[in-house]
Amino acid sequence: MTINDLVQSIRSTLRSAGDAERGLGAQAYLKSDMPSWGVRVPEVRRIVKEAAKQFPVKTPAELQEAVLELWRNAEAREERYAAIDLTGLRMVKEDLQMLPIYEEIIRTGAWWDLVDGVSHRICALLLSHRVTMTPILLQWSRDDDMWIRRAAITAQLGAKSKTDPALLATIISWNLRDNEFFIRKAIGWALREYSKIDPEWVRTFASNNATTMSPLSTREALRLLPSG
Repeated sequence: MTINDLVQSIRSTLRSAGDAERGLGAQAYLKSDMPSWGVRVPEVRRIVKEAAKQFPVKTPAELQEAVLELWRNAEAREERYAAIDLTGLRMVKEDLQMLPIYEEIIRTGAWWDLVDGVSHRICALLLSHRVTMTPILLQWSRDDDMWIRRAAITAQLGAKSKTDPALLATIISWNLRDNEFFIRKAIGWALREYSKIDPEWVRTFASNNATTMSPLSTREALRLLPSG
């Protein structure tokens, strides 16, 4: 087995599974210059899973090579989804060597579907390597790149009771005055998810920042909480 076997299997199967009409609709919906083959996301995941079983990678380095080949040389958006799906293999769940790859995906993908695709991967790294990842996420939260900042905001979406509220508050606070829709939406999303764990913390945070938090962020943050 070579990495090329894995990559070519994924590419050819994705292309065969495509639906041209659906692809045009997906491309228009995502406002993407990159074409779409019209393969639904669950089907992309199934194709990647089957290919990974047929052509298993043996080392994290091999996995990284396959991910970057799919990502950097993608002809259609589904190849980039497939690259992200490959990063979900157990062998690299806690591997800090994946962080530069996630950062490349965020910076070069530069759109919500791709950026958010690695948010749970970054969360896994944070939960496994807090001492290393916390200062990195704090740095990201002040980056010039909006998408890197969004990734920092959403980095604890899967943390649930293991969320670090102080880190969440700091990252959000540094971005409260940002006018970008995708930043404001991410703030509300992150707070809404944490409201499932600690509703009073979220309510207090929103109240304390009422003059600076956008109506969009506030509305999203408090969506699951009873009024009053």
